[in-house]
Amino acid sequence: MLYIIGLGLADAKDVSIRGNEIIRKCEKVYLEAYTSILLIPIEELKSFYERDDIIEADRTLVEQQAERILDDAEKSDTAFLVVGDALSATTHTDLIIRAMDRKIPFKVIHNASIMNAIGCTGLQLYRFGETVSIVFWEDSWKPVSFFEKIVKNRVNNFHTLCLLDIKMKEQSVENMMKNNNIFEPPRWMTCQVCCEQFLEILTQGNEDFQAAGITPDTKIIGVSKVGSDRQKMVYATIAEHAKENLLGEPLHSLVIPAEELHELELEFLDHFKLDN
Repeated sequence: MLYIIGLGLADAKDVSIRGNEIIRKCEKVYLEAYTSILLIPIEELKSFYERDDIIEADRTLVEQQAERILDDAEKSDTAFLVVGDALSATTHTDLIIRAMDRKIPFKVIHNASIMNAIGCTGLQLYRFGETVSIVFWEDSWKPVSFFEKIVKNRVNNFHTLCLLDIKMKEQSVENMMKNNNIFEPPRWMTCQVCCEQFLEILTQGNEDFQAAGITPDTKIIGVSKVGSDRQKMVYATIAEHAKENLLGEPLHSLVIPAEELHELELEFLDHFKLDN
């Protein structure tokens, strides 16, 4: 049996009682460690679940060596742990498809993810449009296609949740070309870096972007460590977020709200203005 288990957002105790019971009884336990991360070291997970054999599954293992996980699940109960909800990334759906193709039974244990916990901003969840992922720009690669989705949401008076890039166990182009098994240090995009990229996009003079009413003075909501005791939220302009890191240490996400806000949404956000 393959169990895909959501761990929640913050620490070991966010797992459901059912999920905890399954993790403790499984023969093999894998922790997906690249689409998101918990705010605690893996040692705390091992201590809480009382098992020292949790296997960290990086992108290579999950996407290119998934048969290893399925081989284990074919022989005995195997848990695949996911930060947030069990199906918060398409990679995990792919794992289920592979399991079904091999006639391996599976069960999904759901949990909270940033997709629903973003309600902490006071914005109404049913008013969110398509979620977008913001990647780190490189010197020769500066994609802006995600901004078109933000504009589309804005035109339709929808909020946009922006998920910020996480770089875990990434290789430089040079090391990839030389086949060197050397990895770059982990990086997590901050709201400040994201807004710096936004400002550069806005200076390009794209008429569609301007028509959506998004300017450096557009107010956005930056959040960090959602679901933890250290959760922080700041309602400020793109320019203000770009000027300095207002949220502290990652993990960060941000929301570009709809142009027209409900009075209750505005009243809630007033408590998180920068001058507060």
